[in-house]
Amino acid sequence: MKVIVDLCVVPMGVGVSVSEHVAECVRILRDAGLETHTHAYGTNVEGEWDDVFGAIKACHERVHAMGVPRISTTVKLGTRTDRPQSMADKIASVREKVGRPV
Repeated sequence: MKVIVDLCVVPMGVGVSVSEHVAECVRILRDAGLETHTHAYGTNVEGEWDDVFGAIKACHERVHAMGVPRISTTVKLGTRTDRPQSMADKIASVREKVGRPV
């Protein structure tokens, strides 16, 4: 089953800058062959359910291995069975209705 996920991994106990840890998660997601779009407060991820959630697990494992004692992660997700839909499709639909980039 295809899934689109909004993922926010927050390393805790490492200070105020977490970009090094976030970058490592983005690398893991991309290396897994998943479509990603990183934004200011997370990353949208598109792919097969098991691949996406396997990569999220790998993110946690890697960030813990980097010395992070605690991680708080928020996941929002959506699936559909009536037709295929990608992240790009969803954005294009909104852009079309707004009449300019969003």
